[in-house]
Amino acid sequence: MKPLIAGLALAGMAFATMASAQSDKPTIVLVHGAFADASSWNGVVPILEKDGYPVVAVANPLRSVKADGDYVRSFLNTIKTPIVLVGHSYGGMVISQAADGEANVKALVYVAGFAPDKGESAGALDTKFPGALVGPDTLAQPVPLLAGGNDLYVRQDKFHEAFAPDLPEDAARLAAATQRPITDIAFGEPATASAWKTIPSWFIYGDGDTAIPPKAQAFMAERAHAKGVVVVKGASHVVMISHPDAVAKIIEDAATAVP
Repeated sequence: MKPLIAGLALAGMAFATMASAQSDKPTIVLVHGAFADASSWNGVVPILEKDGYPVVAVANPLRSVKADGDYVRSFLNTIKTPIVLVGHSYGGMVISQAADGEANVKALVYVAGFAPDKGESAGALDTKFPGALVGPDTLAQPVPLLAGGNDLYVRQDKFHEAFAPDLPEDAARLAAATQRPITDIAFGEPATASAWKTIPSWFIYGDGDTAIPPKAQAFMAERAHAKGVVVVKGASHVVMISHPDAVAKIIEDAATAVP
């Protein structure tokens, strides 16, 4: 059984590589945020693939801005085509770090994501404007790590309200139960790169976001001189789950602008 599984995995990787090499479109690389995993892109991926884009959703380690950025950068270096790099929430911190100086990253898309300047942390940006519900009152008891720092989870009974109020309760309950933790180190670590200063950027977020205040996202989009900004009426922080069509469209808008 193990050789069969390994063979299928290698075949899948080979297929993805061939699809990327044969496509005349840029590869879309999706980076999830905190308290989530790559499955948060499940609604977006089929739309992009149907429209002919090679797509990969990377597993974001959620350990620290530098380490996560280095990991994603290493992944980007395996792709030889132009790339549209997409980050949700804390994933925006990571793509801002990972894409810095990477010539094949042609566009950045921030999906309810942080777009930090050098020296800014996710925690500082999240509290720059009022309205964020993800904080001490909604986080579960921290889990101490042997290597230092703590893993953070959103309390399951607060997840729906604080993170995904526009999802059905059953979907929010499932997301709460399967969430991946992020370290407090990652939330507090200042960015050392801001790739949006040299790479064109697009932003999409909901005006009902209760995790990162919409005013903070508007501020970051304006500061980045974004090529496109979409505000989805009533959408929550998980806009890629509740409105995958809108998110796929802005990603494709960015992709069509790639030279």
